[in-house]
Amino acid sequence: MEKSEILKLENQICFPLYAIAKEITGLYRPFLDELDITYPQYLVMMVLWENDGLPVTHIGEKLLLDSGTLTPLLKRLEGKGFISRKRKKEDERVVQVFLTEVGKTLKDKACGVPDKIMEKINVQAEDLIELKNSINKILSKIEK
Repeated sequence: MEKSEILKLENQICFPLYAIAKEITGLYRPFLDELDITYPQYLVMMVLWENDGLPVTHIGEKLLLDSGTLTPLLKRLEGKGFISRKRKKEDERVVQVFLTEVGKTLKDKACGVPDKIMEKINVQAEDLIELKNSINKILSKIEK
């Protein structure tokens, strides 16, 4: 590839990844608005619905978020009554995050979101699985 071609937008991998992430995240907005959460908050809730009581650091590791990004998200979720944060008795430096009853109930309402997104995207599930696997393969090589 010629030097002048390398910086063309059409030759970048970053742009289609950015664009699809932005578009898909946008598809979630109306469904998550009904739940009174943002997409990043939805990601946190999914982690907690899978494993309640995780330390903040573990949530950050799973979502590839630093504490400076994660802490405000958790504060907002706590303000909405979906989670509570508690210092671990054995080591007060560790803050664990727990679902409240309201947060647990939200899971039932959120269960329909993936199907609604699949309807909006209108792509074969196999194609999405293949895309996800390819992205995860690349991510595993990038992660520190």
